[in-house]
Amino acid sequence: MHASHCGFPDLSRLVRPRNAVVVLGSQRPNSEGARLLENLSLHSRMEGELFVVNPPMRGDGPFRCWPSIADLPEADIDVALIILRAAYVMDALRDCAARGIPYAIVMSSGFGEAGPEGRALEQQIAALCESTGLRVYGPNCPGLSNFRDRMGMTISPAFKTDKNVGTIGIVTQGGGAGRNIVQGLSYGPGAALWLSAGNEVDLGAPDFIAHLARDPEIGVIAVLLEGIKDGKRLAAALDLARSHGKPVIILKIGRSEYGVRAAQSHTGSIAGTAEVNSAMFAQFGAIEAHDMDELVALARLAASGSVPTSDELAVVTFSGGAAAMAADQIGLQGLRLAQFAPETTEHLRASLPGYAAIANPVDVTAEALNSIEGLSSCLRTVAQDPNVGAVIVPIPADYGELTDGIAQAIIDAAAGASRPIIAVWMSRRLGSGFLRLEEHGLAPFLSLGSALAAVRKVTPRRMLPGAMVAAPAMSAASGEESGAAVACTEAAAKAMLREAGIAVPQGSLCRSPEETTAAAQALGFPVALKIVSAQILHKTEVGGVWLDVRTPGQAAEAHTRMVNQVQARRPDARIDGVLVEKMLHDTGREMLIAVRTDPMYGRVLTIGLGGIFVELLKDVAHRVLPIQPADVHDMLADLRHGAYLGQFRNLPPMDTDALVRLVIQLADFVSGRPDILEAEFNPVWVGPAGEGAWVLDALLLTSPTPERL
Repeated sequence: MHASHCGFPDLSRLVRPRNAVVVLGSQRPNSEGARLLENLSLHSRMEGELFVVNPPMRGDGPFRCWPSIADLPEADIDVALIILRAAYVMDALRDCAARGIPYAIVMSSGFGEAGPEGRALEQQIAALCESTGLRVYGPNCPGLSNFRDRMGMTISPAFKTDKNVGTIGIVTQGGGAGRNIVQGLSYGPGAALWLSAGNEVDLGAPDFIAHLARDPEIGVIAVLLEGIKDGKRLAAALDLARSHGKPVIILKIGRSEYGVRAAQSHTGSIAGTAEVNSAMFAQFGAIEAHDMDELVALARLAASGSVPTSDELAVVTFSGGAAAMAADQIGLQGLRLAQFAPETTEHLRASLPGYAAIANPVDVTAEALNSIEGLSSCLRTVAQDPNVGAVIVPIPADYGELTDGIAQAIIDAAAGASRPIIAVWMSRRLGSGFLRLEEHGLAPFLSLGSALAAVRKVTPRRMLPGAMVAAPAMSAASGEESGAAVACTEAAAKAMLREAGIAVPQGSLCRSPEETTAAAQALGFPVALKIVSAQILHKTEVGGVWLDVRTPGQAAEAHTRMVNQVQARRPDARIDGVLVEKMLHDTGREMLIAVRTDPMYGRVLTIGLGGIFVELLKDVAHRVLPIQPADVHDMLADLRHGAYLGQFRNLPPMDTDALVRLVIQLADFVSGRPDILEAEFNPVWVGPAGEGAWVLDALLLTSPTPERL
């Protein structure tokens, strides 16, 4: 899928203004206004003029003040930086619009995060932006930090110490978390820009990601989101970054119920369903981190200029126990130990003691640590092996000067290595060797698990097993109508599918045992009987499905007994009859295909193992529509039990190509019907090669009045 890239503004004048105006209430020492002015006047490189507007005209600071933006001298001002009480912000923004200032950064708090009055102010800001074209960054934010061009449009007192400039662009919605990322990049690959727009009333994370994607000096984009305002726009920004070859590392807060609540109270955004968010990130090429440490580590790895070239890894250490633990973690992460080329093995044999373990994982032994150059030579040789994607160097303990030598050997080897050499400092005692690695931009990981999880995520994709996620549940559990959703009967749903050219079994709706018997004979045994009722979405739970009916007598008996049983269990349900269908043979496999309407991303497709496996295994994959056949193949590869469709024992492989075609047909069918809110096709029968894929059961929830999605 490719999302539309249109509609993202050019933020060049925002991130690197020539002339700026600060609108504040006070310049008192240690106030936010004073810190902003200090950052701009003492620690920034302003090419033009810095104006100060102080409506109260208190004159309590060193800068000359004007009473209003309208009173400023003639100048082409790029951005206004506003720190006023929330109640006065709108007047300042109106003045910006009237003056023709294109951007305003509102650092003031007291808006949506503060309650109904603050949300009303945000609505006024949004309306002003819509009517005038003014673009607002904020409110409730720390400002904007341009480290590359030394522009500190921020209230942060730490800006003056941010000296490690690199090619990483940072996008956050909160100040403290963003500052954590900046400080995590104090050595090695550093930050170039940090954009953090707080409540995102107007400009937001998608705009910033898009800007960084188009910035030729940005190599990697690190994103921390508490909430998502516009899922489709975020998807388009990630797709734009992918098209420009910019890795995006993203951490989304709100994976648990507690996290969702905290994120909503902080930013007022919709946190989104974690499984769908994760699927969307993967669909558009973003790498998802699971905590702050991993976010920083992944950004550093991606920006280092040397990422793993494959999932085949080498381990070099001086501890047999550390070697075994590393090998174990490599297997647990779905990675592989590399097989060394003969020349690598020969070099190790010639360089190491005779009792050293020269097969991967390599244990150089403590004796080899006496020579820094010897160890560095071994590391370089292993890193140059064409079969090795990356080298892991576990350091199990701090041994003072000895460990300093190990650190230096890693630094020397990494300087010219064509593959990354990744140190893992396993001791809680962070000695001088740790600091030496850190200062040379080789920040050691603190555990093998975290190191190899990060390597797995930045390694070019192989068909590695996906994570287990929950299967979707239809929102109308019972009744013809649940809120705005109206359930179609299976017979009606299949009639629509048949009209659209989608494969469904032959069948007839029957209202008596006699009709059922005649239909079964006409179709040919064996047949399946299913109750038809708009109030009953899950037929098996009330005894509303009879399979493998093989004779006229069984058909008549099954009809009578099933109707009586369902009426007893669901006396409230209106029964329209019994659907009689030709059964397909049992050598096929059952899959689930579902489409639902997500509040963030619109139509979301789900594929997984069907039938009873849906709830038992919860093995599904998600993608945002529209999709291409390649996306469906990726989804099948994401399933942990994707081998279910392949050949095993004496059973033939299934017709995967037919399944892919059916998925595309169903996705197009639902996308073309704005009235369909949710659709679940379960089971979908996939036969052996050449026998196709068929929808055996269909459930559609529709809106009483068609909606445009």
